[in-house]
Amino acid sequence: QPVNAVNRLLKRAMDLAISTPIVFLVLPFTTLFVWLCQCLQSPGPVLYKQKRSGLLGRTFMIYKYRTMHVKNDDEARQAAKNDRRVFPAGAWMRKMSIDELPQFINVFLGDMSVVGPRPHMLQHDDLFVKVMKNYLVRRFVHPGITGWAQVSGFRGEIHTERDVRNRVEADIYYLESWSFSLDCVIILKTIKQCIFPLRTAY
Repeated sequence: QPVNAVNRLLKRAMDLAISTPIVFLVLPFTTLFVWLCQCLQSPGPVLYKQKRSGLLGRTFMIYKYRTMHVKNDDEARQAAKNDRRVFPAGAWMRKMSIDELPQFINVFLGDMSVVGPRPHMLQHDDLFVKVMKNYLVRRFVHPGITGWAQVSGFRGEIHTERDVRNRVEADIYYLESWSFSLDCVIILKTIKQCIFPLRTAY
């Protein structure tokens, strides 16, 4: 299980092996590209920063490329289809998951893992724990850029309590079934979804 010291070391080694080249070789170019898109359609900060809940409930600052206009009337509201807060290039970045790339900085710093339960907004944690009492089990591992719930189709906007339960059940399955090979499968499935985005990706 992920709580095992040897497995934690193996997982951290994989995180560094993936995040280090992305942070130092890929992000400089993608950041320039994103900045140019933002200059044309929605000037403002390149990165979007927000507090999220991490390992054992400790908060950290998550990094994403900004995909919404600076004047956002409701940051806690999840992005919906045809959301007016999202500028055109931002919608494309969200669909292709390009906006998630700066989270490899979080992985490099040790706040996140490449694979694990997605970290939700603090307000959403408070809401979701009311729907499913064992929701907080997710905090026993580092949150991830991608996870079993995401590659199983449970990503995007949450509409019902069933959506919350599907995600949490998938996260618990991951916690109980963790292996190095499972992480590799999730990463491969994520790459496939980036090339062929799900209909819930917006």
